[in-house]
Amino acid sequence: MKPLRILAAGSAVLAALAAASAKSAPASRPAADAAVKASDPNDLRDATTPCPRRDEGWLFLHKQFVARARQGGVDVLFVGDSIVHGWTGAGKAVWKQEYEPLKAACFGIPADMTQFVLWRLANGELDGIAPKVVVLMIGTNNLKSGPTRMAPSDAVAGVAAVVRLLREKLPAAKVLLLGILHRQPQYPWMAETVRKANALVAKLADGRNVRFLDFSGQFLRADETIDPSLFNRDLLHPNAKGYAKWAEAMRGALGEMLKPS
Repeated sequence: MKPLRILAAGSAVLAALAAASAKSAPASRPAADAAVKASDPNDLRDATTPCPRRDEGWLFLHKQFVARARQGGVDVLFVGDSIVHGWTGAGKAVWKQEYEPLKAACFGIPADMTQFVLWRLANGELDGIAPKVVVLMIGTNNLKSGPTRMAPSDAVAGVAAVVRLLREKLPAAKVLLLGILHRQPQYPWMAETVRKANALVAKLADGRNVRFLDFSGQFLRADETIDPSLFNRDLLHPNAKGYAKWAEAMRGALGEMLKPS
């Protein structure tokens, strides 16, 4: 299957993935549904309880990640949502140059929230690998406007749960915890929401095994508005230039964390 271009809506990416996988599946396979479905609608408001999604595209990617984990040979693991998944699309050229030599794997799924990542990690995506560093960016979809919107403290409780699970299942790995990028400039309250969330995420760093790195400010203009030159039209997903900026901002910290203790 050819790499898919990252689209403005995570559900569109998942719909394409599901459609592609369905072509090779038996005719009796149920039609793909790209909507974000939880086993219980209330789970969409609970950032800390592991919860699977039931859309075909999400399950397809999860199974791919489980299979990749079983192969082993991963020194750097990226975990997150569509912004992380974008390394396989808009960021692919930068990934090939920066991270393929580091034996990196990208386990990002569009539209994921912390509760979905928790379920994925607890159900096979970490089995068979022993990465030296896990790069984690998650939480933006817990904060976005809409019926699932959470307060920063609730969203970051979910981020903390992901960090705890990573430390439990991969005790030898270090976690490079990234700040959440700014989003949805049409909502005046969003910038402050992201700033509050990142201030709380920073407190999860322990000075030993978990390091916090916030380069979200580098994706803003001098007036602290989102820099459109670094994003797709949705002003949420970085473009190729944005992923190059990300790699540059993270290079030093990641290099230090990969050095033997």
